[in-house]
Amino acid sequence: MAPVLRRHACIALVAALGFVLPGAVAARADVLSAGVSASPTGQEMAPGFLGVSFEYRALHQYTGRDPRAVNPALLGLLSGLAPGQSPVIRIGGDSTDGSWWPLRGQIAQGGIYYPITKGWLRTTQALAADLNAKLILGINLAAGRTAIAAAEGRAFVEGIGRRYIDALEIGNEPDLYTVFPWYKDRRGHIFRARGRGYGISDYTKQFTQWAHALPNLPLAGPAASGPLWMGKLAKFISAEPRLGIVTYHRYPLRACVTDPTSAGFPSIPSLLADSASAGLATPMSPFIAAAHKHQLPFRVAEMNSASCQGEKGVSDTFASALWALDTMFDFAQVGVDGVNFHMLPGSAYELFTVSHTSTGAWQAFVHPEYYGLLMFAQAFPPGARLLQTTAPAGPVKVWATQGADGAVRVTLINKDPAAEHDVQLSVAGATTPGSLETLQAPSVSSTNGVTLGGQTFGDETTTGTLGAPATTPVAPVAGTYTVPLPAGSAALLTIGGSSGGGGGIGLTRRP
Repeated sequence: MAPVLRRHACIALVAALGFVLPGAVAARADVLSAGVSASPTGQEMAPGFLGVSFEYRALHQYTGRDPRAVNPALLGLLSGLAPGQSPVIRIGGDSTDGSWWPLRGQIAQGGIYYPITKGWLRTTQALAADLNAKLILGINLAAGRTAIAAAEGRAFVEGIGRRYIDALEIGNEPDLYTVFPWYKDRRGHIFRARGRGYGISDYTKQFTQWAHALPNLPLAGPAASGPLWMGKLAKFISAEPRLGIVTYHRYPLRACVTDPTSAGFPSIPSLLADSASAGLATPMSPFIAAAHKHQLPFRVAEMNSASCQGEKGVSDTFASALWALDTMFDFAQVGVDGVNFHMLPGSAYELFTVSHTSTGAWQAFVHPEYYGLLMFAQAFPPGARLLQTTAPAGPVKVWATQGADGAVRVTLINKDPAAEHDVQLSVAGATTPGSLETLQAPSVSSTNGVTLGGQTFGDETTTGTLGAPATTPVAPVAGTYTVPLPAGSAALLTIGGSSGGGGGIGLTRRP
């Protein structure tokens, strides 16, 4: 029996015998009532829903440079987020517009700093082959030259192969080209990728030009960072017959903000607030509807807890695991078709940090956020659909899915960092015992000590795989399952199920 359940059983037994435990009244959690209906809602979970996003310049730091021996810890960790699936890996970020395939006789422009090499292509192809992955590859738009885009596209097709390329994403957050510098010259002069007034209509025209220059592969865009351009998404889609994926980039918080009174200031309370989860997802609904109306998938191709590489003490804590778990359900509920968590070495929001042992073997330290995503992957497998739930407003979130295997999986998240909230759960049609798996850490501010199903990667993992979870049986009493939720924790209750196949999302891409 898990320690939390054992404690509850002991308190109940002592109370029944007429004794009072010191501090028992103070420690007693409130009991909330929640329900899960038998009515599915929304679309089926798509294979490859959960993926990562890497920078061009950082990919080798994760994979290594030997295509014959890609980092096994990396392979295990990426497979864990998409078990039995082809993971979707996006390569881009800021380095999209800082990279190029060197052109003979040409000097790189000031904003280009990373040359793509044949060695890079071989390693990336090996990564994709080892995982049977699909890649979304950023194409340089900031340079303003179709010749650079065409050379990149040809290199990707020849060096990686069409079978592994899901789409080419043109540019990276072009709505910010007029805001942030593309580069600064030796004299300190600042150069921006585009002049003042550059907007979605200008981007659309250039997207069409780039499309004509690129290989005949699906394209992704507009890769915007905010809602202003996305409000004109329908017009952009109509103008672009080569568009295969609508992509959007979002972060709830901004690590560049230093004023604690400013919106977006990164803190644990802000990350655990509904505004960082449901508040991030709900405004996407009209954009998703526009994409789906044209039979296109909508993918949040870059996201994480806070922009500007995250905030230490926030993005690297257990609070990020609870936030990520809840937010992925919010995204799925509004119809998002896929998500890529952005990461790079040294960033505060890195899902895992890789290094070498003294013998040269790969190892990885797994940060808390990854554990939350791993629980989501278990709770919402491909082919599953959300079930309608009822629960009181507050820090406890209740999500439920029913899989193609018939299993009902109920995820309960307590985002209250200070108080336990136990849940009496009624599940329509369920009468058999379920199995309970917990996600816990010493506190929401913990940066280590995380366990999922009693298992942990510890200080290092060389395989990137987690052992089989330890689960606790939970039998219904008077039609309800009682699930204890300690402060800052989550639990996954699985009821029933049998082996079965997955399903797809049913969206088609334009040829």
